[in-house]
Amino acid sequence: MKTPPLADLAREGAEIAVRVTPRASRNEVVRDEDGVRVYVTVAPEGGKANAAVQKLLAKALGVAKSRLILTRGATAREKVFRLE
Repeated sequence: MKTPPLADLAREGAEIAVRVTPRASRNEVVRDEDGVRVYVTVAPEGGKANAAVQKLLAKALGVAKSRLILTRGATAREKVFRLE
């Protein structure tokens, strides 16, 4: 089984800062020198983009999406998720 790309960040209580790009051409999680970037295809309407980010980030971390809690940035591009 392949290790998830962000598995090293999956620690209890860890806060993960991400920059989100909605309406992207594809769903993708990228880790570079600037941090973690999440690209989602959905529009930022009604929390749909936040839900898509949560799902993609959970998959990249190798954890259940219910363990990720959005703590800051519900309406911003810069978001912080806490791993419960």
